[in-house]
Amino acid sequence: MPKFGELINFQKPVLIDFYADYGDLENTIKMLRSVAAVLGESAKVIKIDITKNEVLVDALRVKGNPTFMIYKDGEMKWRQTGAQDAKTLIGLVKQYV
Repeated sequence: MPKFGELINFQKPVLIDFYADYGDLENTIKMLRSVAAVLGESAKVIKIDITKNEVLVDALRVKGNPTFMIYKDGEMKWRQTGAQDAKTLIGLVKQYV
């Protein structure tokens, strides 16, 4: 995985889903694919496995699964732990386009 700073340092918004390979993962993947399809080239959507990136998870104090974050120009704009629906995430990301 590229360095985290490289992932978030874009002029376009970056939606990140910190997840683990348990729970309702299949529905979350489908939901994020639909979010990415609607947003197209206006934003990036990234999934980060919390079990494989423990140092990053600790540094960002990610405590729950899933945790969503939106970054733009390397700065965190929004963060929420817990399930989110596609419409909500699309609306939030579009605020930063």
